[in-house]
Amino acid sequence: MKKTVLLMAALMLGSMAFAQTEKTQAVDQYGNTVDVKTLETSSRDGILVFESKEKDFKFWFDTRVQVDFGAYFGQQVWADPIGNGASIRRARFAVKTQITRDWYGEVDMELANGSFELKDALVRYNGLKNFQFSIGSMKPDFSISRNTSSRYTEFMERPMVVNAFAPSRHLGIFAKYTNKYFFGSASILFQEIEGQETRDFVEANNKDYGMDEGLSYVGKMVVRPVNEADYGIHIGGAIMYDTPKTSDETGVYSATRFSCRNATNISRKKYIDTDDIKNTDHNLIATAELAGHVQGLRFESAWMSDWTYMKPEVGIDKPYHFQGWYVETGYLFFGGKQNYDSDGAKFNRVRPGQSWGDMELALKYEFLDLNDFEGRPTENAIFGGSAELFGAALNFYLGKNVKIALNYQYVNNDRYANGKGKLYVGLDADGNPTKDFTKVVAKDGEAGVNYHMLLARFQVAF
Repeated sequence: MKKTVLLMAALMLGSMAFAQTEKTQAVDQYGNTVDVKTLETSSRDGILVFESKEKDFKFWFDTRVQVDFGAYFGQQVWADPIGNGASIRRARFAVKTQITRDWYGEVDMELANGSFELKDALVRYNGLKNFQFSIGSMKPDFSISRNTSSRYTEFMERPMVVNAFAPSRHLGIFAKYTNKYFFGSASILFQEIEGQETRDFVEANNKDYGMDEGLSYVGKMVVRPVNEADYGIHIGGAIMYDTPKTSDETGVYSATRFSCRNATNISRKKYIDTDDIKNTDHNLIATAELAGHVQGLRFESAWMSDWTYMKPEVGIDKPYHFQGWYVETGYLFFGGKQNYDSDGAKFNRVRPGQSWGDMELALKYEFLDLNDFEGRPTENAIFGGSAELFGAALNFYLGKNVKIALNYQYVNNDRYANGKGKLYVGLDADGNPTKDFTKVVAKDGEAGVNYHMLLARFQVAF
């Protein structure tokens, strides 16, 4: 009898184990037997997250919408009109997953204004403590401003010098090491990954001209002598060796071009533009950063510089030199605290001080110079223009997911900032508007377009 009972118990336990195995496996659409995990669903500050009980698998969405408005006024009567307007600045949809404890994947898409762009698309290994290795499309670690998410920047647009010099998303190979007091990274970059036009350039340059796609090498180091939750200091530097890419304009061999808008996106005018600097051999781009935060106060500054080296056969031995810098600071009024991301060496989402949110005042000054003509013959000179900008922002953080931003900016472009000869920059001797800076007769020192702008953004992240 005892043996019979034991046999029956063993059969029951075996049946239960078999049934459990059956419940944790399934067959996919291709007929493969697959493991099944039960996922717990949660909303984490408005982000929908699916995670296994064992914490070895996580899947979540990362979505943001930014609706922008812009109005421009105060430019000289002879200047080109600047159009006011509105735009879906970003309509971002991303799917992210920690597929195992060691492997991560992400696809990030931009759908703003009906146009598709691929943003992040990567595979990452993070199985070694303090190390991270990625391959795919993403931003290299170069600029604290460029790497800070657009959700968390103090102003609606990044500074002009960042948009002109700092690399954005590229297809590449990325590695970094980080601990509490140190951050180091290295990247090898191929072509840029943007919209269809960029991809068409890559394919046409490859097919029609047999051009190599080009490579860039980026290295960055950051030391953090102080790094606590409520206060810290960031001292960083980075350098990039850049060769011309096939993602540039079709048929433009070995060319460099720097251009940017006046820290606004609604107006599409690019006053500052070097045009194509043909026969470029390579570029060296460097930056130095100083940033920090104390409670609700945040400070960020950076200097960036480019040296454009020409091919030896051109006979221009002295590299072209362009540079710029910015300083900005912000303060949360209602007890909120600024937040620094040590793993990314950048700023993160603020921590509001009240249940309803918080309010931040930010101020900035920035300067960019894309001219290089002193000591050069006219035929070799670069007149890309320069500009300085003063700005103020009020940011309203409503809860943890909604942000309303109001920006005021005043920009002062110089006489060389004529958008590759397309825009008026002053009056000639006869009092007529001219696009030729050599003909400008400055009255009371007036040359170059100056104007004000009022900008607004409504943002939700979920």
